[in-house]
Amino acid sequence: MKALLYLFLRRFLVGPITKLLFRPRVEGLENIPSSGPALLVSNHLAFCDSVFLPVAVPRQIVFPAKSEYFTAPGLKGRLVATFFRSVGQIPIDRSGGRASLAALNTGLEILQKGELFGIYPEGTRSPDGRLYKGKTGVARMAIVAGVPVIPVAMIDTEKLNPPGTVWPQWLIREPGRRLPRLVRPGVSIGKPLDFSRYEGMERDRFVLRSVTDEIMYALMELSGQEYVDMYAEKAKELIKAGESVDDHIKPRLGDTKAS
Repeated sequence: MKALLYLFLRRFLVGPITKLLFRPRVEGLENIPSSGPALLVSNHLAFCDSVFLPVAVPRQIVFPAKSEYFTAPGLKGRLVATFFRSVGQIPIDRSGGRASLAALNTGLEILQKGELFGIYPEGTRSPDGRLYKGKTGVARMAIVAGVPVIPVAMIDTEKLNPPGTVWPQWLIREPGRRLPRLVRPGVSIGKPLDFSRYEGMERDRFVLRSVTDEIMYALMELSGQEYVDMYAEKAKELIKAGESVDDHIKPRLGDTKAS
């Protein structure tokens, strides 16, 4: 039933409306396998990432969604929870520890069924459009599952849907331009990464960090974002406290111009 509803929403409702209104650019669809499991890892710039990516990919992607979406009170909360469940989203407790292990096991179950599982290695949305340090849970999942890891870069979604906004911002003003520019988001899908050489090494923390950094480097190359060697959650805490993130970072993966 959920698969049928997902198919209906993607093909006849959400998909057509999204493509008509936003005309997202999609590159690299040939890197998505037509069948079999794969782990899709993406940068996370805006709430709408979880709309544009599923619309872009012809196969259903199961994404973890924060548990608050499934536990909100009232009629609105129940409707939101029903919507997320109907389109294949699963709740994830981001408190860490046993909760993180449960989320990992759930992702592995999805992959064992031969499905696509999507995850944001940063763990939360970027606070400033840069790419932040990845959490090693994605590496553990990749090694244990032994499936292809496909990097996916969301482009300009943070400009279309800035933090704290509900309605899309179609036009943005940029320095040096007299007229505002129309925002057209993009989805760039990279070539699969193979980590089979690390089979059985999912308990080695140095291997986990190495694999995670390799994934983040692929995302940096694909998105053109500047990499920040800090967890996004920590960056958000600094910003909330009125401090500068740049005063607390030491670049490791190299620099590129931000998109």
